[in-house]
Amino acid sequence: MRLGLNDSQRKMRFLPLIAATYFMVSGGPYGIEDILGGAGFAAALVILLGMPFFWSLPTALMIGELASAIPAEGGFYVWVRRALGPFWGYQEGWLSLSASIFDMAIYPAIFVLYLGKFSPALTEGWRGFAWSIAVVVLCSIWNLRGAPAVGDGSMGLFALLLAPFVVLTFLGVWRGLTVHPAVQWGQVASGPALSTAVLVAMWNYMGWDNASTVAQEVENPQRNYPRAMVACTLLVAVTYALPLVAVAMGGISVESFTTGDWTTAASALGGPLLGMMVVAGGALTGIGMFNALVLSYTRVPMAMAEDGMLPGILARRNRRGVPWVSVLVCGVAWALALNLPFERLISIDLILYGSSLLLEFVALIVLRFREPDLPRPFRAGNLAVACSLAVGPAAMIAYAIYASRQEKLMGSTSALLFAVLVALLGPLLYWFMAAPLARHRRGTEQARG
Repeated sequence: MRLGLNDSQRKMRFLPLIAATYFMVSGGPYGIEDILGGAGFAAALVILLGMPFFWSLPTALMIGELASAIPAEGGFYVWVRRALGPFWGYQEGWLSLSASIFDMAIYPAIFVLYLGKFSPALTEGWRGFAWSIAVVVLCSIWNLRGAPAVGDGSMGLFALLLAPFVVLTFLGVWRGLTVHPAVQWGQVASGPALSTAVLVAMWNYMGWDNASTVAQEVENPQRNYPRAMVACTLLVAVTYALPLVAVAMGGISVESFTTGDWTTAASALGGPLLGMMVVAGGALTGIGMFNALVLSYTRVPMAMAEDGMLPGILARRNRRGVPWVSVLVCGVAWALALNLPFERLISIDLILYGSSLLLEFVALIVLRFREPDLPRPFRAGNLAVACSLAVGPAAMIAYAIYASRQEKLMGSTSALLFAVLVALLGPLLYWFMAAPLARHRRGTEQARG
């Protein structure tokens, strides 16, 4: 039986849930520079405003229904297990956790990248790795204080990182209205650059299901999850689009724009002080995203351990209801992965995450047939609408797979082949480890009974 939090323990409220979800998905405009540099203003704006309709909104609606109907810790793993059985539930957990190895290496790297802009000496040599380890340790300790602490902290970080972009947006629009600089909206992007822009946009809009894993630590999840998903979808799109429009109106060239170049744009519009504010916000983004995702990912091993799929020690909680063993084990795994050369190969992350996402859409449809009387405080439309929700995300995932077919990882090994091999480890681990472990646990419980 799953253990929830005691009534006396404070839970995450609506606004902190939005803030934590925002960091699980976005973390602000940081990261969209490669979209601007690869596609130009006009195409980047179309991509960033169109992506939510094909990728984010269908996912948010699916999560809103399942999270309100089954607000269990473990979230997406629990949904798939309930709909499709233990085997597919295990695959869902495996795909998500293996994707996290590639995903979580990115955020300490973002922190180090922006910290180095204050002074390159701060991150030279071993210092860069030391700062990355410090991010892992800080966020692990922060998470041991519980979901409300992470949610409240996310609200503060949200305000701090977006403050310089509010100033940047105002200055860019004002310059456009008063100075009228030439704007090159129609920059022509090459095929490979445009493809990269689409993949980066997908990565910047993914992760909506991550907040579902802490459902029992959220206040009134049946009501708050659907509202938070839709609100956060709009918030992410707006915080991506407005700075882009402002930079375009301000006449800033984005030719060869790449990660970290928001600092250059901010300095051009508002001087060195605004540039340093953007640098500080970038460092906070790395911490905020890693911190929020620790909250999400560590609940998956806990839920799997409670189901007998992983060693029971991973389900141990502290007095705040935090699975502290899972936090520590995952923290060590992510720390060991920091030096892997895979951070920039987001296609691997997209393929693994996308596969787990498709299982969630299947779970949504199967539960509509298998449990038609399941109370659903929020419904993502009728059955036809629910079935159609997966079309856009499935098409985007297929595109990511197609685009990654020639991307090389090590020597002649393609990123696609590597991702497939990682995914195929899931069934092997289930048959040779998880299933025997679950049988042993059931036998022990029957003997005690």
